[in-house]
Amino acid sequence: MKEYFDTNHDDVVSLLEIVQFFFHFITKVVLYVILILLVLIFLLFFFYFVDLLYNISSGENKTPLFDAYIIVSPSMVPTINVEDAIIIQRIEPENIKQGDIISFLATESYYKGKVITHRVIGIEKSSDGSLLFRTKGDHNNVADSSLVNEKDIYGKVIFRIPMLGYIRHFLSTYFGWILCIVIPFLYLILSEVVRVRRMISNKDKRKA
Repeated sequence: MKEYFDTNHDDVVSLLEIVQFFFHFITKVVLYVILILLVLIFLLFFFYFVDLLYNISSGENKTPLFDAYIIVSPSMVPTINVEDAIIIQRIEPENIKQGDIISFLATESYYKGKVITHRVIGIEKSSDGSLLFRTKGDHNNVADSSLVNEKDIYGKVIFRIPMLGYIRHFLSTYFGWILCIVIPFLYLILSEVVRVRRMISNKDKRKA
């Protein structure tokens, strides 16, 4: 009976160690992902403010060098899905090519004042020589009714972060903050404390 009990006890210990290993691994992955996102955000803000200060000092009135948006419309599915985040970079109008995805200030009556992200499907010139861009959402059946003037363009999409909007919404809740930030952080701290204490205890035992 004792041997049977010991065997089961060893099995339980092994199972607990496996669970602990996977939980520790997942916790580290989550925290590293959050850390990477925070570093990217910090870099974007850094370049944003450096460029802003340069524009102010030089008297130029340009759009930000980098900007970010959360997509709320399915018009670019499947290229960009709802709740994806996009990073855009300021670009000179003459460098925009057909097929590029741009973010711009809408002038159509229904969307007026909103930022739209669509693909460039044609480039024209106005009577005053400024560039006009015909755009269309990949998921839409028809092109946008209004041409986009170069002065209304915020930038070109250079990067997409899938489903970041859902993560942002979840982390903005009290439960999401506790589950994804506080608990993993506390777990890593406690696990490191336990590890250090075990190392000290083993050293004391060897000395004894």
